[in-house]
Amino acid sequence: MEPIPDLDTLSLAQIARLAEDHRLPPVEQWHPDHCGDSEMRIARDGTWYHQGSPIGRPAMVRLFSTLLRREPDGSFVLVTPVEKLTIAVEDAPFLAVAMKAEGEGEDARLAFQLNTGDLVTAGPDHPIRFVEAGDGPRPYLHVRGGLEALVARPVYYDLAGRALAAPERPGIWSNGIFFPLVAE
Repeated sequence: MEPIPDLDTLSLAQIARLAEDHRLPPVEQWHPDHCGDSEMRIARDGTWYHQGSPIGRPAMVRLFSTLLRREPDGSFVLVTPVEKLTIAVEDAPFLAVAMKAEGEGEDARLAFQLNTGDLVTAGPDHPIRFVEAGDGPRPYLHVRGGLEALVARPVYYDLAGRALAAPERPGIWSNGIFFPLVAE
């Protein structure tokens, strides 16, 4: 696996190129029989566990994350061409741990780095939504195929600052799309 890039050293154009070049296995095309439980869990803080112990090797977490799929019933599985195993996800399977912003208003572009090292630029294919929770609104970024990243609290504060500075109504722009700061 390639090393995780340093978001601070990349331009948004470089981030977009890296995200485009990142090829994932075609998990949506694989339909093996369900084989059981993986005995794995993704905690709300983004930590991956196997049989109750944290997976300490980031490369393993990145590898498993490429095999993750959301089923039509909302459950999560790890899938290969020959097996499908259930995985428990406490909230969202990914955590957006860093953000890079360029531009202002309608010209803004926001790129996020996930806890797996993946890079995602918010926009039409990767919308941001806000959900009201007991501890305040939680922003989520669509990653792929029904999989989302919970935006980490420090990154959320940066988002909220941008959203509250919007002149028309609270929200954020990225890639020509406006995402209102309204919880579902």
